[in-house]
Amino acid sequence: MVAKAKTAEQPWGATGCDVYEVRPRKSRDGVDLISDQFRYGPIWYAGPDAVRNAVAYAKYRSLSRSHKAKIRVLDDFGAVILTH
Repeated sequence: MVAKAKTAEQPWGATGCDVYEVRPRKSRDGVDLISDQFRYGPIWYAGPDAVRNAVAYAKYRSLSRSHKAKIRVLDDFGAVILTH
């Protein structure tokens, strides 16, 4: 039995689950919800509850697709703050 190597299609070693990242925008006016599953690029959220709304949408989307989700919230420097 041979172990499969991690490839670009399997970020962070995630197999069989959806991977989402919540990153602050460069213009500092909200956050982007990033995933390979989105056709047209990241989804932008603004306002005082931007991070909470982005995480809630990622959880909702993963439940509707019956896949597990890995959601990582990053700070300005790219360090992980929260993981869901």
